[in-house]
Amino acid sequence: MATRLPGTDVVIVGLGAAGGVAALPLAEAGLDVIGLEAGGRLTRRDFAPDEIRNNVRAWPFSVQKCANEVPTLRRTRSETAVQGGGHPMMNAVGGTTLHYWAQSWRLNPWDFEVVSATTRRYGRSRLPEGTTVEDWPFGYAELEPYYDRVEHEIGVSGQAGNVDGRRDERGNPFEGPRARDYPMPALRWTGFLDGMADAARSLGWQPFPGPAAINSRAYQGRSGCMYHGFCNRGGCHVDAKNSPAVTTIPRAEATGRLKVVTHAHVRRIETDNRGRVTGVTYVQDREELFQPARFVLLASYTYENVRLLLLSKSRAWPLGLSNNRAQVGRHYLSHHQGAGVTALFPYDTHAWYGLPAQGVAVDDWADDNFDHGGLDFIGGGNLWVYSDRRPIAAAGMSTFGRAPAWGSAWKRFVRENADRTNSAYIQKTTLPYESNYLDLDPVVTDPVGDPVIRVTAEYKRNELAIAEFLQDKMERWYRAAGAVDVLRGGLGGQMGVSTHAYGGTRMGDDPETNVVDRHGLSHEVPNLGVLGASVMGTSGARNPTLTAQALAWRTAEHLVDNWRSIVE
Repeated sequence: MATRLPGTDVVIVGLGAAGGVAALPLAEAGLDVIGLEAGGRLTRRDFAPDEIRNNVRAWPFSVQKCANEVPTLRRTRSETAVQGGGHPMMNAVGGTTLHYWAQSWRLNPWDFEVVSATTRRYGRSRLPEGTTVEDWPFGYAELEPYYDRVEHEIGVSGQAGNVDGRRDERGNPFEGPRARDYPMPALRWTGFLDGMADAARSLGWQPFPGPAAINSRAYQGRSGCMYHGFCNRGGCHVDAKNSPAVTTIPRAEATGRLKVVTHAHVRRIETDNRGRVTGVTYVQDREELFQPARFVLLASYTYENVRLLLLSKSRAWPLGLSNNRAQVGRHYLSHHQGAGVTALFPYDTHAWYGLPAQGVAVDDWADDNFDHGGLDFIGGGNLWVYSDRRPIAAAGMSTFGRAPAWGSAWKRFVRENADRTNSAYIQKTTLPYESNYLDLDPVVTDPVGDPVIRVTAEYKRNELAIAEFLQDKMERWYRAAGAVDVLRGGLGGQMGVSTHAYGGTRMGDDPETNVVDRHGLSHEVPNLGVLGASVMGTSGARNPTLTAQALAWRTAEHLVDNWRSIVE
């Protein structure tokens, strides 16, 4: 039987990007908060710039809880799901924000109204067959103050393109209006990135530096970026990468109201005979513990959010917690990040030092920024060229068919061309569909016997058409910059396990098609909230982190403002 611990006001399950942000406004308001984190606490001492450890051996992912619960994958429900690859997420205080690229994008206004905006411009028939996409329950303007708050609380560098309607050609000309500029200027460009920006302008496109949760100069007592070149899957040894682990979480702890509990493997969310949440059960050092709470905030990322709800069955919740309308796991999507483009140049790109968030973006082909009238898809993508290269990865470069893949000729080609290639990062609109969903695998379990998540999903015609269209644009951009050869990756079809996973606990006003309401609180369980990209109904052409953090702050603020009516 689980040991019962003293109660608290709020339990946050997961102290990553979203939970680590929500802790601050809750603690500052005087609520007692316990943050349960499945991983440990890492510091700058753990973040040596080591390609073998970080990128080849995938430390510390390979020894963490998430490595033992990798979802199984299948394209359609008629297939048998198989466990695929490793898990890209991370268990630690700060979560995946410790090792992520730190691109810190806002969604564009179109992403909040895909259905209505598409219907107005092209007619409702242009929505892809089988999609379950809905407009968000609110627009960009309502989330803007929370975007602004998080950008300044954690520290985001960038160049604004639209401050209160005043346009600045140095920034993104398509972004929604913002109340003020970024707290720090954008990360610097390299000579190669300057050249790519010039090439984009020669095509009539509008390049700009992307936003990053990385200090471009000293901020809040932490160092500016050193541009040392090991930011991809590596933590920051000078704390310039602005994870909640070094920003909002320490400030929340300083209030005396946040207690962080590490190595806490949450297995169930418990409820009473009325179906209300009473707390969570977790395992720590092989001991089962029950943490009572008046309110539970689930912030354990998309796959684990869904899994914990489905595992938390009871008489009141036979299909899983907050799932009496069978919406948990529905409306799932993950960014189509395949269909890559790599170019070979006749000159050095000087990319040995730098980081993936240091780059040049083009949004001319994102969202609905261009006329889709003659096209067979809606949405688009963000074109991103960045500075990122390490020795082992460079040794595995393509030879573009100009040399064999081994032997002396291969060695000669690598020596001469290792710094003459560049690969683009293209994020694309992905929509939810009825046939794409998450559920519990009926066979595969984790080490404690709980089923892992099963992903049934594939990219549809709309997403594949976007991918091919954007490959054309990216090749054109590379050619304009002088590329002598360009390789395209396959368009793909299978959705893998992704750091950009959305849906499964979607937010919306209609409880028949959504799990949580417009504030992130369960439609069915009044004292349960869900944080993270699992509440998002659209992906845009953007990393989800900043939007998930803005939503987390908004949910926490709503909980504070309505505390008595919610928990009593």
